[in-house]
Amino acid sequence: MELTSITPEPEALRALAHPVRLRILGILRHEGPATASGLATRLGLNSGATSYHLRQLAQHGFIVDDAERGTGRDRWWQAAHQATVTDPADLDMPEDRDSFDAFMQAVAVVNTERLQRAVEERALLPRAWQDASTLSDLSLHLTPARARALVDAVIDLIREWDEEPEDGDDVADFVITLQAYVRPGTLAIAPDEGTP
Repeated sequence: MELTSITPEPEALRALAHPVRLRILGILRHEGPATASGLATRLGLNSGATSYHLRQLAQHGFIVDDAERGTGRDRWWQAAHQATVTDPADLDMPEDRDSFDAFMQAVAVVNTERLQRAVEERALLPRAWQDASTLSDLSLHLTPARARALVDAVIDLIREWDEEPEDGDDVADFVITLQAYVRPGTLAIAPDEGTP
C-alpha cells in the first residue's frame, strides 16, 4: 500500500504543534473517522474544545469531512493523509525553525504519553507481544552525515517491511517510534551555532 503524506508549510506546522491536535490526528489516522463528541469523550475534553481543534486541523489540510458518514447533526471527520513528513533542512527563517521546534515538542509529549501507556499495559499482553517489544537505548559515535544516513536507512527498512496480509488473532498494530538525537550535554553549543 502506498503511504500518503503531507509536508506542511510552517504556518500549518504551527497549527499542528499542539498535543491535543496530534492526538486527534493520530486517532483519525489509526482508528478511522470520528465525530467531535466521540473524540471529546475519548480524550476527556468538552466537544467545543474538540470542535475547535478539528477546525484548525481541517483549515490546514490535515483532516477532511467523511462524505460517507454523518447526518445534518453529526459531522464525521477523517484524516486526509496517513503521515506527516517534515524536514528542518527546508526551513530557512528563524520563525519557521521555531515552528518546527514547537511541533517537535508536541510530538515528544504525545510519544512519551503513548510509551507510558504501552509500559503500563505490557504485563497484560500475551507473552509473544511482550517478547516482541523493546525499549532499547543504542548509541553510536557518528558524524552528522552518517547519522542522517542511518536514520534514513532505518526509516526505509520500516517502510519496506511487509505487513501481514490480513487480520487475525495474532495480528496487531505495532508501533516503531524512532528517536535519534545527539546525546544531550555532549556538544558545546555557542549562542550563534544553533541555526543552520
